[in-house]
Amino acid sequence: MTRALLIVLDSVGVGGAPDAEAFGDAGGDTLGHIAEACAAGAGDRDGLRAGPLSLPNLVGLGLGEAARIASGRTPPGLEGPAADGRFGAAQETSRGKDTPSGHWEIAGCPVAFDWGYFPNIEPAFPPELTEALVARAGLPGVLGDRHASGAQIIVDLGEEHVRTGKPICYTSADSVFQIAAHEEAFGLERLYRTCEIARELVDPLGIGRVIARPFTGTDAASFRRTANRRDYAVPPPEPTLLSRAVDAGRVVVSVGKIGDIFAHVGTGRIVKADGNAALLDAALDAFRALPDGGLVFVNLIDFDTLYGHRRDVAGYAAALEAFDVHIPEIRAALRPGDLCVVTADHGCDPTYRGTDHTRERTPVLAFGPDVAAGSIGLRTSFADIGASVGVHLGLGPGAHGRPWNA
Repeated sequence: MTRALLIVLDSVGVGGAPDAEAFGDAGGDTLGHIAEACAAGAGDRDGLRAGPLSLPNLVGLGLGEAARIASGRTPPGLEGPAADGRFGAAQETSRGKDTPSGHWEIAGCPVAFDWGYFPNIEPAFPPELTEALVARAGLPGVLGDRHASGAQIIVDLGEEHVRTGKPICYTSADSVFQIAAHEEAFGLERLYRTCEIARELVDPLGIGRVIARPFTGTDAASFRRTANRRDYAVPPPEPTLLSRAVDAGRVVVSVGKIGDIFAHVGTGRIVKADGNAALLDAALDAFRALPDGGLVFVNLIDFDTLYGHRRDVAGYAAALEAFDVHIPEIRAALRPGDLCVVTADHGCDPTYRGTDHTRERTPVLAFGPDVAAGSIGLRTSFADIGASVGVHLGLGPGAHGRPWNA
């Protein structure tokens, strides 16, 4: 019996989605555009990084080839042979470009229904929703009530929130209702309870997630979101790789926001950490102690929240290079028979217009001591990943997806 480590690089898309235009994302290419910007010097930042994008370990795993399969071109600086594992790209079939849709499909549960969304107008929320939230949560009112960048809206409204006690409610192009509040001035447990009430209220609207966005600081210049974020998601409508593993008596460890994304259905032991480095350390610690047949599933969130949504090319490039340095450590944690899959859930092109996710194909890099090098081509669903990991673990492929290792 063997083990599996599934790593999602949140938002590291590789372009080429055939339905991107339908989502308003024609031409979006997160990895390709970052590489181009770095090659042109637009990814330089004093004290952080400089020069072309350098990802030698990921290139060896096939990242450049995955991008070529997805988009028809190899990003500058990512040329080179893929000699250390299987590589390919996958396109999403789910009818959304959000986090739950991507993760659920990776785990073998494509989203065949339409989520509910809030319009990009002000106010964005139905008055009856806001009134019910205010009444049930005992609030003096709300601020925001619009589409917004989460980092920017606490700068814009954080001081007024602290002064008035009104939480900041906002949304985006995703199916989401987000509530930001100060951990001390408003209270963390009060924020969580307000989100639980909001979760009940938005259920009839088909909203995928309610997200608690706590922050600290004393003024607009010092406000910072904390690691105490909590997502309140609807549960997947079908069994996932995780729930199938738990039902089979396997050990599952969910690191980062995985537990929240799957509404804690089949997610096993939950491990929280703050930032990519800490999340990866926690995942590797869990994996080293994992018994045969077990699964560790981790989301590395910083690519998306700190750099993609904030359109920070240099920061995104530096985060990719930092992850690349850890590939030898990941490989060292793999025993004979183990499998590691590195993929993504959507794009968030920092060179693109707006601040939202971009509909893109994603890389699929599968490696381990016994995994032969070679292409798995273009996969027609993210669910092929869950199917293949299921086969590897002896669980079978599940109801969706076509395994490359059957």
